[in-house]
Amino acid sequence: MARKPGSMYRYVRGTPSTRREYMGGVPLSRITQFVLGNKTEKFPFQVSLHALEKCNIRHNALESARITVNRALEKKIGLNNYRVHVRVYPHVVLRENKQATGAGADRVSQGMRSSYGKAVGTAAEVQPDQIVIDVKTTEQFIEHAKKALRKAGMKVPSPCKITIKKIN
Repeated sequence: MARKPGSMYRYVRGTPSTRREYMGGVPLSRITQFVLGNKTEKFPFQVSLHALEKCNIRHNALESARITVNRALEKKIGLNNYRVHVRVYPHVVLRENKQATGAGADRVSQGMRSSYGKAVGTAAEVQPDQIVIDVKTTEQFIEHAKKALRKAGMKVPSPCKITIKKIN
């Protein structure tokens, strides 16, 4: 059965299911690393990607955004000149009530009977103006970080804005 489009899970509806110990078989999250780049150095500037709307960001969209930022920065400025931090974690368990289609489907499918659904993935619930990803770097590489975060913003289902902040 084909995967459903991410737009089905974009909007926050109702109370999220987060208690994995009560659910059988929640798929593992695709995103495994949350901090990349130079983890020891202190950088003076932080460039952040903010989500402008309340939405769910699926775990594979977060992983895609993380890979995009890391690859763009690694190619342009080198591995030692930045640190990327994914600031949200996919806690919300997404469920789907699978329906059979085709000939004889009415005998196989149960319709809306026991329609709670099976776990198909996870998502991070993001509030308006929450930071999704931030990049810490030096002043000379701010433009590269902005371009990388703009590309990552294309992977996120909410419209995004990029801010620059000097860290003391």
